Amino acid sequence: MGRVIAIANQKGGVGKTTTAINLGASLASHGKRTLVIDFDPQANTTGGFGISKDPSRRSIYHALAIGTSLDELLVDGPIEQLKVIPSSKSLVGATLELSDLPEREHFLRKTLETVRDKFEFVLLDCPPALDLLTINALVAADSVIIPVQCEYFALEGVSELLDTLVRIRRSQNPRLAVEGILLTMFDERTNLSRQVRDDMKAFFGDQVFGTLIPRNVRLAEAPSYGQPILVYDPSSKGALSYLELAKELISHDQKGAGEGS
Repeated sequence: MGRVIAIANQKGGVGKTTTAINLGASLASHGKRTLVIDFDPQANTTGGFGISKDPSRRSIYHALAIGTSLDELLVDGPIEQLKVIPSSKSLVGATLELSDLPEREHFLRKTLETVRDKFEFVLLDCPPALDLLTINALVAADSVIIPVQCEYFALEGVSELLDTLVRIRRSQNPRLAVEGILLTMFDERTNLSRQVRDDMKAFFGDQVFGTLIPRNVRLAEAPSYGQPILVYDPSSKGALSYLELAKELISHDQKGAGEGS
């Protein structure tokens, strides 16, 4: 059964979408059957894969609102082994439509049951808010990747999200784990980036990924061309860093499988 990993941080601009696109592509390039679900009404992951934000196209909203099968929503990604389920601004409406329903936090988890066996990794790109959509993603997930930009107040944002994870473990999803804290937009030349890295590792230890995602012009350009960095510029530092992150995640998965056997 595939592992479901939410990519979440209530702060915007920390690299959630960049990570969803490029980690998904990197896992697929390593031969892993991978599904990326754009669970953000802004649909930036959708656009970052070159999928037009067509309001008439069925999206993850239709799975939540009217029970459309996820199999019917799959779009081929630009790399073999990669599939994408797009989002749309209609997803905003799902928050209102689900809010009064029983077990409203469990809709995505139940929906994912139909495809989990078909993929080794399912990545969920969450909106930058601790709203009902993000709660659905955290209830559905086995673990969470928390991207953190190397800036002031980074620690505060992580602490708030971790408090939410504790509450969800107690009430909704006891298996939810922290896959890792991912430092993004890292610039070795600045004291601030190095200080944030050192503080995060001192505070969270092994929960911080060894891979650092650099501040990289080519990585920032790629979404405007509708391409993962592996397609846009496979030799760039950004591409190499996400390939390394994929290796690190795969090693986590293999270690967990070994411990569970």
